[in-house]
Amino acid sequence: MTTTVTRTRVAIVGAGPAGLVLSHLLAEAGIDSVVIDQRSREDIETTVRAGILEQGTVELLRRIDPGTRVDTVGRRHDGIELWFEGEGHRIDFAALVGRGVWLYPQHEALKDLLALRLAAGQDLRFGVTASHVAGIDTDRPRVVATDAAGGVTEIDADFVVGADGSRSVVRTAVTGAAASGYFREYPFAWFGILCEAPPSSAELIYSNSDHGFALISQRSPTVQRMYFQCDPDADPDAPSQDQIWGMLQERVPGTTLEQGPIFQRDVLRFRSFVARELRRGRAALVGDAAHTVPPTGAKGMNLAVADVVLLAEALRALLVEADAGLIDTYAERALRRIWKAQHFSWWMTNMLHVPPDAADFDRRRQIGELRSVVESDGGRAYLAEAYTGWPLDR
Repeated sequence: MTTTVTRTRVAIVGAGPAGLVLSHLLAEAGIDSVVIDQRSREDIETTVRAGILEQGTVELLRRIDPGTRVDTVGRRHDGIELWFEGEGHRIDFAALVGRGVWLYPQHEALKDLLALRLAAGQDLRFGVTASHVAGIDTDRPRVVATDAAGGVTEIDADFVVGADGSRSVVRTAVTGAAASGYFREYPFAWFGILCEAPPSSAELIYSNSDHGFALISQRSPTVQRMYFQCDPDADPDAPSQDQIWGMLQERVPGTTLEQGPIFQRDVLRFRSFVARELRRGRAALVGDAAHTVPPTGAKGMNLAVADVVLLAEALRALLVEADAGLIDTYAERALRRIWKAQHFSWWMTNMLHVPPDAADFDRRRQIGELRSVVESDGGRAYLAEAYTGWPLDR
């Protein structure tokens, strides 16, 4: 079979938020790129995912995309409720740190970014699956891939970026093994639902109860997204709708949830991962290819964007100015934020969830920790600062 060879400056594997934002920032610097993704455009745009965007992420989206719908479809939130012992305690982001977050589902952000890049003439190829990456220790690395028809495509580049998610092909080339890194799996998961009902709360509720954790969120004025703590092996189809509403309500005592028909349900496992290496030679990792975090801290897409801001700057210096200083320190600089985000996500997860083996001491200590946060100016300010996000350039 004939192999098609394409020459570009940067080969980007993955058309998620990280890959698309990176392609735009590179184009601004005059650096051409090719983006490939094994999914179709329809798959990317219709796979529903949560999305809490930090203020820095929103500011970047506004700058690069005048057509972003983050301020029309998305909704700004200036706080969250921490709920425990039957009472709610508001963490006022605006008052504490002068910042907010936006509830904007990731698939909606991807619709914006795909339209932006395609309108700009980006070489963006759907249905193309990377099989391996070669030559990253030379100045001409290449990505070998197969298209939807079975044809072989080879992308010859100056640099390769793995933005291809938690099952990254590029990671294997960078670290030597797909699973090489630091890993933690949690003993609980989230049972998530989408339902037809108006919001139960103007802001997100993070609830700690004797029955386990619950998150009361929203998607639109008519659709709610809710989660409750469950066993990682739980069957999402097993409970009835009445049972689901009962489990949610008992985890948020003192509130009355708006109920409606449930039209989607799933179980989301909790894992933390950081790749052992983020860069080797002429290849680097960003986003879920480099790290994953539990969703409790709302860091997933935001951490990917922060990686990309650093990498785009480093690639501009390397490919335009022949200066390798920033690419040589990319991993070190990115990991500072990654491990801060890992800690915050771990902290929020462990503070709010009830472990399966929790004793009375553990529950009382956990309530003491929550009170230490909500009754302290410093505690509330730390949570607000970390949740709304640190500056993107560090």
